[in-house]
Amino acid sequence: MTTQRKKEFLMWQRIMRLDAIRISNEWVPYSPSQASVTKGAANQLALDVGLQEDTDLEPCLRHHAARLVSILEIYALYDPETGYCQGMGELLSPFVALLDEDYEAFWCFSSFMDAVRHNFRLDEVGIQRQLNMVSNLLKLCDPQLYKYLETIDAVDCFFVYRMVVILMRRELSFEQTISFWEILWADKTAARFDKVKVSCRKGKKKAPPTDDLLLYVITAAVRQRRGLIMEKCRCMDDVLKECNNMSGNLDVWTLLDDARDLVASYHHKLTASG
Repeated sequence: MTTQRKKEFLMWQRIMRLDAIRISNEWVPYSPSQASVTKGAANQLALDVGLQEDTDLEPCLRHHAARLVSILEIYALYDPETGYCQGMGELLSPFVALLDEDYEAFWCFSSFMDAVRHNFRLDEVGIQRQLNMVSNLLKLCDPQLYKYLETIDAVDCFFVYRMVVILMRRELSFEQTISFWEILWADKTAARFDKVKVSCRKGKKKAPPTDDLLLYVITAAVRQRRGLIMEKCRCMDDVLKECNNMSGNLDVWTLLDDARDLVASYHHKLTASG
């Protein structure tokens, strides 16, 4: 490891440790074996990975944070081009909560990162593409809201940045997140074959699978707040605050229904224009 790499890794370690102790405790009811970890086991693992800022945490939370740091350190060495960026711990946490073995959590997380690594590129090319698509979807499906966002200089949709980077992890509950991510993966797989169509509402057009279901769901979530946005928001920061208020107040199944309708509508308009 070069001197520069060592400096980067030490910086990543510091950020990992701070981020790990801030992870939500929503996972606890879904992982009885980890929730009952002993104080001694938690303290030993925390000591092994150099955690010092978490002494006030309950044993299960301290143990969870230590496992996060351990796996994130390995991933940073495994994929040094990506290293560690804020948000990666929140993506890893569900895998750690559901899998008792670190090697299983690591390889699941590594496969997951293969699909979302572009969210953590320093040049933000991947993120920008996705924000642009959300903006275009709003322009297509809700011209009135889009025009309003133009007037307050928020049409770049930076207010959904967090939703894109960590796949709505903070907006959805732990249980909803697991279901939602599985649906995203299934849709991406189906999109490769281009032979499956899905309809979530009776009488609606069937929606083809898409690699970008996340962006349709985010667009649907923003549209659910359109009234409040157009009534109360006067700048980008106001829209961002309104979007942050979505946390814990979304029904993922309603969002998926709305998103499927958007996919079907978008696909139909593209087909008609072509």
